[in-house]
Formats: sequence, C-alpha cells, structure tokens
Amino acid sequence: MKYSHDVIVIGAGSAGLVCSGGLAMFGLKPLLIERAAMGGDCLNTGCVPSKALISAAHRAHDMRNAAEFGMASVEPKVDFRAVHAAVHQAITTIEPHDSVERFEGMGVAVVRGDATFTGPKSVVVGGTTYTAPRIVIAVGSRAYVPPIKGLEAVAYLTNHNVWDLTELPQRLIVLGGGPIGMEMAQAFRRLGSEVVVATKGRPFPKDDADAARIVIDRLTGEGIELIHDAEADAVAKTDQGLTLTLKDGRTITGTHLLIATGREVNFDGLGLEAAGVKYDKKGILVDARRRTSAKHIYAIGDCRDGPRFTHASGYEGGNVALEISLGVPTKANYSALPWVTYTDPELAQVGMTEDEARKAHGDKITVWREDFDHNDRAVTEREVTGFVKLVKKGSKVIGGTVVGRGAGDLILPIAMMIAGKSSTFGVASLIVPYPNRSEHIKAAAFASDEGKVFNKWSRGWARFLAKRRG
Repeated sequence: MKYSHDVIVIGAGSAGLVCSGGLAMFGLKPLLIERAAMGGDCLNTGCVPSKALISAAHRAHDMRNAAEFGMASVEPKVDFRAVHAAVHQAITTIEPHDSVERFEGMGVAVVRGDATFTGPKSVVVGGTTYTAPRIVIAVGSRAYVPPIKGLEAVAYLTNHNVWDLTELPQRLIVLGGGPIGMEMAQAFRRLGSEVVVATKGRPFPKDDADAARIVIDRLTGEGIELIHDAEADAVAKTDQGLTLTLKDGRTITGTHLLIATGREVNFDGLGLEAAGVKYDKKGILVDARRRTSAKHIYAIGDCRDGPRFTHASGYEGGNVALEISLGVPTKANYSALPWVTYTDPELAQVGMTEDEARKAHGDKITVWREDFDHNDRAVTEREVTGFVKLVKKGSKVIGGTVVGRGAGDLILPIAMMIAGKSSTFGVASLIVPYPNRSEHIKAAAFASDEGKVFNKWSRGWARFLAKRRG
C-alpha cells in the first residue's frame, strides 16, 4: 500500500504538537490534523489563560496587603475588561510557538478540519483521504458537565468560556473542589467577586491532606465560602442571576455559575470503530506504550485513560515519537509524575501522598517534614505558610509534597529522587544559595539520612581519631 504520510497525528494540543514535531525532527513526514485552535486546551482555555488571571489576582492581593511591608494598603480598582485583555495577550504572545507556520517550518504537514477514520490506516478530512502505517490519536478531553435539571436554560461557565467574560461576576458559584475550581475561586475572589464553592468531597482530593488543609484555610480566610457535601440537583434563573439547588434541599444564589467538575472524553465523529480502536467512558484503552487495541495506532494525552496534565501529554508525545521513529519501545512511567495547583499558597505533589503510602506500606514508611516558618527566605518575604514533606520506604523516596510560595518550582528535585535520577544523600550534599526556599528540600533530605551519618559507628570512629591525635 502506498501511504500519503509516514504518520498521521490527530489533535494539535500538547501531546500532538510534541509528537508531530519530534517525528519531523527525526526526518519523517508526519501529517497533523486539528479541527479547532492550534495549541489545544492548554494554550487557549486552560493553563495559559488561568495562570494569567491568577497573576492579575496576585497583584490585587498584594495591593490590599502592602501595609505589612511599610506601604499603604489600598483597595485595587479592578478594570476587568483590561484583565480580560491581559489574559488574551498572554495567549497571543505564546501562540506562535504552537502555530501552523512554526510546525510547517519544521516539516509537519498541517490540515485543518474534522478527522474521521475510514479504516485502520486511513482518515478523511473535508473529503480528502489520508493514509499512514502509523496513526497517533491526541484529541484531548473537554469539561465534564454533570446532569443538572434546568441547566440547559441557564448561561453557565466552564474553563472553555470563562475567558470570554469582560465584566467581573458579582457573586460566583463554583461547582467543584478540584484544582481548576479552587484556582478560579481564589482568583475571582481576589479580583473582587463574592465566591462560594460547592464541593461534593474534600477540596484537593488527590493531594496530601495536611497540605490541602493549609490552602483551604487560606481560601476561607480570604472570604471564600465553602459548602461541603454538595451535590447539584437543579438550577434556575432568577432576577439577580440564578439559584443552584442541592440534592439535600440547600440552595445557593449567585450571578454566575462556573462548573469545574472534571474532564470527559469525546469521540463523536472520530469513527474509532472503523479503526478497530476500543474505548470506554474513561477513554481509549492503551497499554504502557500507549498502543491501542490496534497496535499500529497510539493514543496519547487526555483522550486515553490516565493522568490528565499538559506535561503528561507532552511526555507521552515525546515517547511515542521516539518509539515510532527509532523502533525503541517506550513505556510510560508515572511513579514520579508531579502536579501543581496554582493557588496561593501553591500546592505541589509528586509520587504517593502520606496517606497513600501508609495504606500501601503501613509502618514501613518514614515521613520527614520541614516547615517554612524557620526558612530565612520565607521569613524575609513574610510568607511562612507551608512545608516540605518527604515520604520514604527504607532509603527510597516514594512521595513528596510542597505547599507554600513557589511550591511548583521546588518539586523538581523530589521528582528526581523518586525517579532515581538523584538521591536524598546527593541533594543533602549540594551547595544551595542562601537565602532560598530550596534549602528546605535539602534540609528534609538531610534529616532523612541523618541517622546514616551520625550514628554509633561514626561517633565511635570520630572519638578514636580524636584520641589518636591527642
């Protein structure tokens, strides 16, 4: 069979861009198909706009709290249209990195439109059929909207359309206590909205409980109302906005509703059946190499069952590009997968949480914690909230948590320890610039190995040498 391309990649989000770019760099002829905006959710409706909004909210918060540094605290006058413009400027600035022109310049053929499988090695886009011996599905996911009575009659927000707002919500209801919901809750609260969060379970359910409690206390301290055990039943318009009714009869009123209840896959129109690709409600079924039930077809990123992070998608895109190009089997290993929630304080996790480790290994684990209230850099910044936590089984680090300012920038050395690219002894022996929050990563690593260095044998040897010198 004569193929039109070496590889077809469907979807130009993080996974598809990394994969197609890598294939081109290896000298192959990939075809990249995208039906919407290049860059996917991360650039257009996720990571980039959310962090830009959070950055604006940080500035407003600093203005309110300037007095602790000897300056006049003032209530910021928020021009939300200008905030909206700043958010979209961030997208515009980063857009060229993910553009059609850039990838075509790398040697990637780009086609815009909806792709549909017509067979195991063929897809059609706009009436044109393309073929390849290898196909990579990277179509991402979308915001999950739970069944709520009356929702179809209400203008509600998700991470896809919240960036269209040009006026600040007066009272925002956030449904969902995960990272997206909590980040947006704090950002809008700091910009001046009243905010109420309705969450079914504990906020930050996948994170370390001690660390999550610190962030929750900060959010409620800033005036965010938190409603627990909340399961939405119905929503209705009112003169002032809307009313959300919970299944236990409680009601929440607001002017806007943001639904942040997770992600779901959407394969409508893709024709996976024609390709022999199996899937369920969690996503496309894949093995450790991200191969589907049709072994020449891969599924990477949010469309497969597994962790849904931009960096996980990029990691899988690189792995699959390497495997297809060089024939080197590459298995995904998420034992050292870090993630960060960009609230203030930030919440970062890698590997097992303490609770997960105790359930898996019981008393075989040890936990080492260093609080930022005795970190000199944190003291000078007047931001001592948070801690570093290492979880070890024997001499191996199996989990790490950082909560506090810049936590996301501090998690990398712990990920390296878990992945076996470094060790607690190696980190403990590093020279770290002073004053710096990363000193606490070193301090936790040193504390966890202290018993190996200062023990009965080493003390005895030191005394022996001292007597000899005497």
